[in-house]
Amino acid sequence: MSSKEFQTFLEQYPTFKQTEIIDKLRASDYARLDAGEHIYLDYTGGGIYAESQIKKHQKLLSENVFGNPHSTNPTSFASTELVEGAREYILKFFNADPNEYLAIFTPNASGALKLVGESYPFAKGRYLLTFDNHNSVNGIREFAHARGAEVTYIPVMLPDMRIDASQLNLELARPSANGYNLFAYPAQSNFSSVKHPLEWIELAHSHGWDVLLDAAAYVPTSKLDLSKVKPDFVPISFYKIFGYPTGLGALIAKKSAIAKLHRPWFAGGTITVASVSTEKHYLADNFAAFEDGTLDYLNIPAIEIGLKHIESIGYDVISERIKTLTGWLLQNLTAMKHSTGKSLVQVYGPTTSEGRGGAVTVNFFDQDGNMFDHRFIENEANKINISLRTGCFCNPGAGEIAMGVSRVELDVCFTKPGNEERLSQDDFRLCFDGKSTGAVRISIGTVTNFNDVQALLSFARGLLA
Repeated sequence: MSSKEFQTFLEQYPTFKQTEIIDKLRASDYARLDAGEHIYLDYTGGGIYAESQIKKHQKLLSENVFGNPHSTNPTSFASTELVEGAREYILKFFNADPNEYLAIFTPNASGALKLVGESYPFAKGRYLLTFDNHNSVNGIREFAHARGAEVTYIPVMLPDMRIDASQLNLELARPSANGYNLFAYPAQSNFSSVKHPLEWIELAHSHGWDVLLDAAAYVPTSKLDLSKVKPDFVPISFYKIFGYPTGLGALIAKKSAIAKLHRPWFAGGTITVASVSTEKHYLADNFAAFEDGTLDYLNIPAIEIGLKHIESIGYDVISERIKTLTGWLLQNLTAMKHSTGKSLVQVYGPTTSEGRGGAVTVNFFDQDGNMFDHRFIENEANKINISLRTGCFCNPGAGEIAMGVSRVELDVCFTKPGNEERLSQDDFRLCFDGKSTGAVRISIGTVTNFNDVQALLSFARGLLA
């Protein structure tokens, strides 16, 4: 690291000094990053766990005996206490009133979304969603279509990839009068990193909509206070926030919204009584009706450990670090030009740190303005131990807008002979001659430091001609 460059950075972003606790924490709790010479810039893909989280969880498991919670024996009761303690702590962490909200354990955010999709009373209603939703939110449209609901997408607009507010207002103002209405959007796009207004929640409520706020990409670096904004459904994945454990998420939901859901099946743990002879069953109340089978009771206690770890750092500190480093990254990347005057990168999303998170999605171009294949960029980064992510990040709507792929082109691709039943990614790429179907995502996270960003910028300069 050049001390001169760091000094210039501090002059432009003096608030970075307020985040020095993270550098100390990285040296003690994340030392393996530097020991392995890793430049980890895929925090939107997955968070990095602290060594102390693992030690605390290991200590808990090594000093106790835990059994399946579906009983009242001593080991089962010990598990139940920890599971319910973690459930309470999740609500506390998000400042959610336990009289208004409940937390349902799921395998991940996608599992939480499937619970909503399969159970929401879509008949004669509407499903409204933004173009830049994750595929797990897009997938809910299949349940909506199957039950006869109207499905409508609100597009995002280049260059910043934000929503046309007038079009959103128009759609929200016309809910179905004959059914239920669900509006789904990401608090932060996992493609462009745009932070959409949380004020949309109350606006939608005022027109009679239920709101599904996908917070999976938002909560790793931004505080979601459910006493101030009150979406009906909030899916999250915990590994995105603090790295460990994987395979656990939650659906935080209003009790009034849960009362509208009708599960299409039942499983072990979700019923009070079931009969084979009469083919009757009675679902359990609240969260128990949605937690299929035996919970991951040995890993659930690690959630509380992880949440407390994030609290020890503080969202104010995390958010400031993301804002300053993202600003520096954007400022320097967008300034890079080839000898021909052509820009090295095109940014898909805001080019300043305002109103956005820490994921910077770009494509790289050569001196003649030809786009480098995103897979080539990833392979080159791999050679010097930089972890990036490339593709469309399970966000096809944002990718279609960013790459300028039209509805006509997509229709032709999907209806081309041989493509009706199955379409591989390679076949899909062949449909769009001269257009990319993916991009490069550089995502800054909680323990990113200045050196990480400088390493990425050095890599980018190596592409200049």
